[in-house]
This record gives sequence, C-alpha cells and structure tokens, in this order.
Amino acid sequence: MIYIENVFICMASPLLIAALCMGRRQAKFFLCCLAGMGACLLSAYINTFFAALYAADTIAATAEIAPVVEEVMKLLPLLFYLLVFEPEPVPIKNAAIIVALSFATFENVCYLIQNGAGHFSFIFFRGIGTGAMHVICGAIVGGGLAYVWQRTWLKIAGTCGLLGAAITFHAIYNLLIAYGSAAQYIAYLLPVLILTAGKLITRLPYPESQLNPVFCGAAAGSSCFFNLFQKI
Repeated sequence: MIYIENVFICMASPLLIAALCMGRRQAKFFLCCLAGMGACLLSAYINTFFAALYAADTIAATAEIAPVVEEVMKLLPLLFYLLVFEPEPVPIKNAAIIVALSFATFENVCYLIQNGAGHFSFIFFRGIGTGAMHVICGAIVGGGLAYVWQRTWLKIAGTCGLLGAAITFHAIYNLLIAYGSAAQYIAYLLPVLILTAGKLITRLPYPESQLNPVFCGAAAGSSCFFNLFQKI
C-alpha cells in the first residue's frame, strides 16, 4: 500500500512554487502539470471505487473501468481551459500533451514506489510505452478539440467522439498489458510506433486544408509533442 496523496504533495509542491515564481506565460506549463497529476490522483480513487462497486476482477478493472475514468479525468482540465480562457488551437494541443505527460509521469512514479525498480529493462519499456500511450490519447483529444471547438455544431458530438477514440485506444493498450507474455511488450512498442508514424505523417507534403484534423488528431498532437520539447 502506498499513500498516493503524499506522493502527489511531494511532486506538486515544487511545481506550485515554480508556477508562483515564474511569469504568467511560463506558469501555464506548471499549472497543466499540476492538473495532469491531480487527474491521475483522483483517477486512482475513482477507479478503486468503481472496481469495488461492481466487484470487478483485475482484467475488467484494467480494460473497462480504468480507460473510461482516466480519459474523462484528463479531459476535464482541458474543458475548463477551453470554457474559461477560449485559447487558440495551438495552446489547446500543447495543454493536452502536457496534461497527458504529467498524468503518465505520476502514474509511473506510483508504480515504481509500489512495485520497485529492480528490473531495469521492464521498467524502461513500461515507462516509454505508458508515456507514449498517454501522449497519443492526449494528442487525439487535444488535436481534435482544437478543430471541433471552432465549430459550434461540432463541440458536443466532436468532444464525445474524441473521448471515445481515446478511451478505445487506452482500453486496447490496457487489455494487452493485462494479457501478459508477448502481448505485453507489443503493447509497450505499439504507442511508440504510432507516435513515430504520426510525426512522419505531419511531414508529408499535403496542404493542411486537405487534411481532416479530427481524423489526424494523433498525428498533429505527436508533432506538437516533438515540437514542444524542441523549444524547451
């Protein structure tokens, strides 16, 4: 048993101090990090509640409950950002990626505390795979929201569709992990390959007006992911 709220306080405190000390422009980055880790903390409690409520076994909790809860919790900070600040498309994509990365980071830290870090190869593949999976889900939602929220008639249906796509991908990943053996390592490699393919797709010489941003949300988001770290 780990005290996940204590882990959150230890990780969030430096970020909160940095957000208060840095300028307004840089503070958005740290606030998105706090939102992502907070979403992961709340997801852990909500997952446990629903798993107990429905008496779910490990596979059911992993593949049916966790993807829905976690993707909804990651979406809520983005919806707040959209409704209150009405940002431009690029900041929406960046915020979605940062929230997803922070969520994955907090999840990996809690996993290491609970299970130890003795097996380097397994921890390495799990860290890369889980991080890439959350980035892809964030890219799907963020890249799509940047498009659908510019069109009033698409806001509700588009948001639900993007959330469903992220939940489906997350559930497939978790199901492969729960199955174990070779499928587990396929699950770790699959998000990395998809991120790489998304980066390559964004380099193709097609006019942006001819691409469907909703369908290519993951590709656009992966491009933002690489560009974000090129600027840091």
